[in-house]
Amino acid sequence: MNATEQAAGSPQAEAPPAKPSRPKWEANARDRLRAGIRKFSKPLADMIARDVNEADTRLLITDFLCEALGYDKYSDLTAEFAIKGDFADYGLRVDKQLEALIEVKRVTTKLSPKHLRQVEDYGVREGVEWLILTNGAHWQVYHLGATMPMTVDLVIDVDILGPDHPSRKIDQLLPVTREGMKHGLIDGVWKAKRATSPKAIAKVLTSPAVITAVRKELRRQTQYAADDAEVLALVQGVICAE
Repeated sequence: MNATEQAAGSPQAEAPPAKPSRPKWEANARDRLRAGIRKFSKPLADMIARDVNEADTRLLITDFLCEALGYDKYSDLTAEFAIKGDFADYGLRVDKQLEALIEVKRVTTKLSPKHLRQVEDYGVREGVEWLILTNGAHWQVYHLGATMPMTVDLVIDVDILGPDHPSRKIDQLLPVTREGMKHGLIDGVWKAKRATSPKAIAKVLTSPAVITAVRKELRRQTQYAADDAEVLALVQGVICAE
């Protein structure tokens, strides 16, 4: 049998399954973010070098919100958003629904817990679960819990001028785009962060089912017969040490 006959008679190798393509809205948002990060990086660096004031920082942030994150300047953004006798720098809407409050700091100001407390207070008073803190280059997104005791979780932390690869920055910012907020990406990121947080993992490791399994495995490997209370104390000690 010649090579042609062998090739004809042999089964063809199956092609690997194609990767699912991204939805068009996501592909468009990623392209827009890529262009926006490229466009605004130099102006941001120049503004930091000149130590511009907060008002000038807001001008750039408005452009970034619109050109990179996809919000409409007139229907989605409310500057100086009134909150019971005070004002947040921006209210952010998606389909007329208030989704987030944004607090802006001068481009050379390092974001701090003090600034978080400020926007957190706005969120509590307005009943908004998403809080964004930024100085133009550094963007932090927090989730404000609705139950007591009040919890505030850092969900996204990205520096446009930082060393991360542009694709990583795009991944981090995608949930904050208008499309990402509309399609619930931000909720998915928060739930994943919450589920895999050190506190959540510690809770799993000290659950009765895990402690019982550890006790049995400890006895199998060492022949030492500890009880559940002792194993729980040992596991807690390891967690605290780490």
